[in-house]
Amino acid sequence: MREFVSERAKHVKPSGIRKFFDLAAGRKDVISLGVGEPDFITPWYIRDAGIDALKRGFTQYTSNKGLVELRAEISEYLKDRFNVSFDKDEIVITMGASEAIDISLRAVVDVGDEILIPDPSYVSYGPIVELTGGKPVAVPTSGENGFKLTPENLEKVITPKTKALIFPYPNNPTGGIMEKEYIEKIIPIILKHDLLVISDEIYAELTYGGNHCSIASFPELSGRVVLIGGFSKAFAMTGWRIGFVCAPDDISKAMLKIHQYAAICAPIFSQHAALAALQLGKNDGFSSVCEMRDEYDKRRRFMLGAFKRMGLDCFEPKGSFYVFPCVKNTHLTGEEFATRLLEEKSVAVVPGIAFGEFGKDYIRCSYAYSMDALKKATEKIAEFVAGLKK
Repeated sequence: MREFVSERAKHVKPSGIRKFFDLAAGRKDVISLGVGEPDFITPWYIRDAGIDALKRGFTQYTSNKGLVELRAEISEYLKDRFNVSFDKDEIVITMGASEAIDISLRAVVDVGDEILIPDPSYVSYGPIVELTGGKPVAVPTSGENGFKLTPENLEKVITPKTKALIFPYPNNPTGGIMEKEYIEKIIPIILKHDLLVISDEIYAELTYGGNHCSIASFPELSGRVVLIGGFSKAFAMTGWRIGFVCAPDDISKAMLKIHQYAAICAPIFSQHAALAALQLGKNDGFSSVCEMRDEYDKRRRFMLGAFKRMGLDCFEPKGSFYVFPCVKNTHLTGEEFATRLLEEKSVAVVPGIAFGEFGKDYIRCSYAYSMDALKKATEKIAEFVAGLKK
């Protein structure tokens, strides 16, 4: 019988996150700090809107782009919150930010195109680039400068085949952000090499100590930024599978064609829930978002203190809900550390190598868990680290 699996699919590596957690799945009493999912329930006003949509019989397809009211509300939200201007007709509602990443890359990548990806970064970027026939190219980042993308590291990896830069800030797994003054430093390089920017801003509302700065807000980059966002993280709506992607007209039309064939449209009741998240949230200053962010901030500071007491270097994350401690001084790689931690203390974390080669000496710990779970987990991690020093 012939081999039916495509060569591209055959050679794409499985998710490093899922691969590791398959090891933890069969174990009892595991404390997990691995999943990047809010432990909050979707606020009631959003759930009520979804329930009401079902009660009113909204169970059909919407237009491929999504509800016009929702697209208009997203356009206004981006302008008000982040000074970003996209018309409602440049917005496509997607099945979460994950689909938005997929259709963005499939819309712009030709065979042989090189796509720059800061390393470490979210696990899906590289494999999707490979599935399109493109080549993912790592741009090194370092904890020494907050895992920021530097002009020097960016310039080093650009070739005549470079087409686009994925810009994943706030960053998963590091929690790093790019403030305005740092974005300004890389804009000349983007313009010099005529690059497209695909900006994944799913964690835009989860920054600490200052407002998120969107690369799409810079006038110099008009017409060359694709912006990806969604409702999963800030509004605790992971299971609703609702995201969006904004792009210049020609790219938006190309993405829409792919979306039409792959998904048709996002679920209508989820779209109505997302509409309520923005409309009703705006009326009270997005208080539920602020409350969740404040709670994450408390957990963030607790985790930083816990790792400091253990003697593990840990960059202070300024966004998302992850800490990314370095375990190099234990003389273990991140993967060795995570494997032994699971085996010996039944605590699950993600090895940094899952997010790229430059994460090999790190582990990712999510603090989207209760404070009780975080206390128990860090006590066990501290015991493990102390045992390594004996």
